[in-house]
Amino acid sequence: MSSIDERTWFKSSYSGSDGDDCVEVATGTRAVHVRDSKDQRSPQLTLSPTAWHDFITHTAQN
Repeated sequence: MSSIDERTWFKSSYSGSDGDDCVEVATGTRAVHVRDSKDQRSPQLTLSPTAWHDFITHTAQN
């Protein structure tokens, strides 16, 4: 991958307009990437699509 992040990132729908804490997600066929929206150069969490689905399903139930 080049030094420029070519992923398309989406901010959480729960993000406030005041720059509240939130995450951004970029999805691909092989991986889902998650990062802090306020510190985009910080390490990213990379999950398989199955693990991401399981995480979303679990959090939606709580």
